[in-house]
Formats: sequence, C-alpha cells, structure tokens
Amino acid sequence: MPAPPVPRVTVIGSLNVDLAVTMQRLPAPGQTVLANTLAVSPGGKGANQALAAALSGAETALIGAVGRDQHASVALELLRGAGVDLTGVATVDGPTGTALIQIDADGENSIAVVPGANALVGVERVRGLGRLGGVVVLQGEIPPEALDTAAAAVRATEHDGGAPARLVLNLAPVVRVAESTLLTADPLVVNEQEARALVGRGGERASTPEGAARALVGLGVRSAVITLGAAGCLVAEPGSPGSSDEPAELAVRCERIDAVPATPVDSTGAGDAFVGALAARLAAGDSLRHAAAAGNEFAARSVTRAGAQASYQPERRAR
Repeated sequence: MPAPPVPRVTVIGSLNVDLAVTMQRLPAPGQTVLANTLAVSPGGKGANQALAAALSGAETALIGAVGRDQHASVALELLRGAGVDLTGVATVDGPTGTALIQIDADGENSIAVVPGANALVGVERVRGLGRLGGVVVLQGEIPPEALDTAAAAVRATEHDGGAPARLVLNLAPVVRVAESTLLTADPLVVNEQEARALVGRGGERASTPEGAARALVGLGVRSAVITLGAAGCLVAEPGSPGSSDEPAELAVRCERIDAVPATPVDSTGAGDAFVGALAARLAAGDSLRHAAAAGNEFAARSVTRAGAQASYQPERRAR
C-alpha cells in the first residue's frame, strides 16, 4: 500500500476555546471594568494558523489535543468545515485549552491562556509522527521540548534524501527552545516585543525592529519576519557577505512590507492569520517576501471582523 501523501502544511500546536469580552477600554492593574459582550468561539494559535493555511489554499493537517469536555466540539468545528486533516488531534483527559480575551473599543486586546490539553502535546506525541515534510508550523503554546523534537525532525529531512521540510517557527509566546531550533527556522516569525526578548533588551541591536531583524539573522537564523501590526512587517534574509571584520547583521537584506489598509474591529488572531497565510504561500513555492505580503493581506481582512477563526471565513454576500 503506498504511503499517504505528506500534507503541504503541517501545523503542530494548540487548540483553544476563546472566551472573549468587549469593553470600552482595557482595565489597568487592580481595576474592574464593565464589559459589553461575551462570545465563545474556537481559537488557539495552532488551530488558527491551520485554518488560515487551509483557507489560503494549502492542504493542511493539524497535530494537537483537545479535552473530554463540551469545549472540544467548539474548538474543532470550523477546522472540520475547512477540510483540515484532524486525524492527528488527540482527545485526552482534562479540559480543552482556554483563552481569556479582553478587547477594547479600538480593537486592541489582552490575552491569558490556560493550556489544558495543549500541555500534553509532548515529545512522544511529536516523535510518533515520524518524518515531517512540506512546511511545518510551530508556535509557543505547546511544551518547548515538543518544539525542539519537531525542529529536529525537520532538520533530518535535509539529510535522509526524502522530501525536504521547511520550518516556520512563530515563537509566540517566547519560550525557551534549543538554539538549534531557532537556527532551523526559515522564517522565525515574531512581533516587535518578542524580537526584543530574543535579541536582548539592552543594546543598540534591539532598539529598532530593523536592528532586531538584522541581529536575528546575524545570529544564524535562516530568515526572520517581524510583524508590526498596522505598519506591516519586516522580512530579513542573509545578504552578500561583506568584509571579514563587518558585523554579521550588516550582511542582511531587510525589507519593510506595508500593511493593507483596514479599519480594525478586533485584532484577535491577526498574527495567526498572517502566519497561516504565509505558510500556505511558502508551500506553494512563493518567495518569503511574497508570502509575507499575502500574510499581510489575510491579516488585514481578519481585523475588520470580530473573533479569531470566525474573522477568517469568506464573507457571505446576500443574494
């Protein structure tokens, strides 16, 4: 029997249910603010990115876990509808992951995540997948050891003669992973704050997004994308080497890609929309620059509607 085809995009990551409340402004520490609405919807960085990749045209599989509770069906509903391969999503004892999201009148948000079943997506679970091919997408909402194991599987494809894999590492939140995992990322996708945390908060290298992007590639990361919200993103890749005494970060091509103008309603899940669309375009053979531009476009559409996964869906026009 022939082996099943390797999905073009494999996302290994979290599945959550989002409990989102809207309010006029986000509360300050110790302050209570009355909210306007409460919505329960599917989310989780892994699930969001898988849905965005599928809706961007990629054959997509998701590896993760949900709990034995009423939230599991909510977490999987839109993924099933989009044709995401969910055979790698296990059902485990305990609760499905949950995100508590506060959204203000300008669409800005703050998020707290309870991992639940996502904490059980560990080394053995990832090791059991065997060889990984295509574009593999990781984020920081599963145990770091699982990220390192997946990155090692991606590196192994470079040496075993099989179909090569490419790692898209969205290190959000920033968790401690092996240096080899960071150096396998192509690209490493982070926002400004996450980039500064990786490069180091002190020093000139982290003082601007451009400096942080150059520093990441200068440290050996294969490529980096820094998302800038409404300002678009930066794409950094190795350039032509200069003189031997030239700092490594100076031999880096760094390009800003403008965002698509949009009137924000809710920015929840916009970063995941970007990553999923970018991964889909990389799987289709696009350059990193063009894939990032597609990510900007998908993310811009998502912020004009409420919710994370719900905002990714094509609008249904009345007949």
